[in-house]
Amino acid sequence: MGSLSFPDNLPPGWKNLLQEEKEKPYFSKLVRFVRGEQESGKKIFPDLPLVLRALQDTDIDAVRVVILGQDPYHGDGQAMGRSFAVPVALQKKPPSLINIFKEIESDMGAPPDRRGTDLSGWASQGVLLLNTVLTVRAHEPFSHRDKGWEEFTDSVIRHLNARERPLVFMLWGAPARQKKTLLDLNRHIVLEAPHPSPLSAHRGFFGCRHFSKANEAIRKIAGAKEVDWLLTGNECHQ
Repeated sequence: MGSLSFPDNLPPGWKNLLQEEKEKPYFSKLVRFVRGEQESGKKIFPDLPLVLRALQDTDIDAVRVVILGQDPYHGDGQAMGRSFAVPVALQKKPPSLINIFKEIESDMGAPPDRRGTDLSGWASQGVLLLNTVLTVRAHEPFSHRDKGWEEFTDSVIRHLNARERPLVFMLWGAPARQKKTLLDLNRHIVLEAPHPSPLSAHRGFFGCRHFSKANEAIRKIAGAKEVDWLLTGNECHQ
């Protein structure tokens, strides 16, 4: 997919597990669709080298928590390949991210570092920031739905589900919550909530306390260190 370079741009674990996806008919069809979008002059987010950034950040053996969202931000300069994250330099922060920070402060009793909007601090602690769909047409939310990305991210989720060590899955919004059927609920901890967007946050995202619940679950996993949810961006703390 152009400069996507899949799977060569992935760390060893993901590269080995996802190699076969490249050869499947759905993936070839997906590649043709995205290229067709570009060739017709449509703007696609995020930039192709960033599409698989969540997997590039955190190899499968390092994953401890999965935050699963819907699809990338569709506004200019927002999407960067991590679900819910935006570049630190972006002036106007998306409401979904603002609502996530509000819930963290309410849940954890302290404010997260709001400068760290790229969420690199979470990624470096083993939080996989994934969406069900990994590209979007500019200013058209969910415009790349049912084009093949769901099959790809289903494969990612199945590989995570096969992990022997338990994981915490946070499923935010209806598309993410549908992935619960792929998970072994006897081994993994699955937390569900509405999407943190202004349209749904007041229907149960606020007050879900997923961050403290995730850490409570992590404490029960032998030798596991809690996630510092206040450490949102690495560059803010160097």
